[in-house]
Amino acid sequence: MQFQTTLLMSQFVTHDVKRFVLERPEGFSFTPGQGVELVIDEPRWREEGRPFTPTCLTDDRVLEFTIKRYPDHAGVTDRLHTLAPGARLLISEPFGTISYKGPGTFLAAGAGITPFLAIFRQQARKGGQSRSRLLFSNKTPDDVIYEKELRHYFGVNALFTCTRVSGPGYDDRRIDRDFLEEWLVDRSGYFYVCGPEIFLTEVTTALQEMGIKAESLVFEE
Repeated sequence: MQFQTTLLMSQFVTHDVKRFVLERPEGFSFTPGQGVELVIDEPRWREEGRPFTPTCLTDDRVLEFTIKRYPDHAGVTDRLHTLAPGARLLISEPFGTISYKGPGTFLAAGAGITPFLAIFRQQARKGGQSRSRLLFSNKTPDDVIYEKELRHYFGVNALFTCTRVSGPGYDDRRIDRDFLEEWLVDRSGYFYVCGPEIFLTEVTTALQEMGIKAESLVFEE
């Protein structure tokens, strides 16, 4: 089933990431962490659906998506970033295997933070976010999505690392096994992982080598 919707507004979050606010179709619901296929309702793009994750609260009256532009692809994200209010879009039924199972550690790289945003916001509303930890990797400080909001949620339980250009308040290392061995003093709870495929593979492999059980790992399969 596809739902029809309309773009209400968009605004930059970082230099290459935009927040999109859409009308919420009647009957649409999702679980925080789930994704949908988003389609631009124009002849050129109707066969070019792409997966994106709602980043709003489940009971918000509008839908929000936080989408990074990849200009080298000359594709859907490029076109999305040029859409004006009133543009028509289609969204599918929600799908996906990332969902909140309990407190733990969230590990993300770049736009891989987006499937976690609705989870963070939902848990913050319940007052339970302080029981989890966040390790977030980006290329530079300018690439960090919703940094102030994330620092507010996690406080001292958050670590931001920038691997290309760093600065005060950021680490500068890649998230590998050595880094994880040092940083993960508390290895309880679940481990939520999202990011580029190489990041997902390296981090989940390192965690398992460190003794984290497969049933404690949560990622998109």
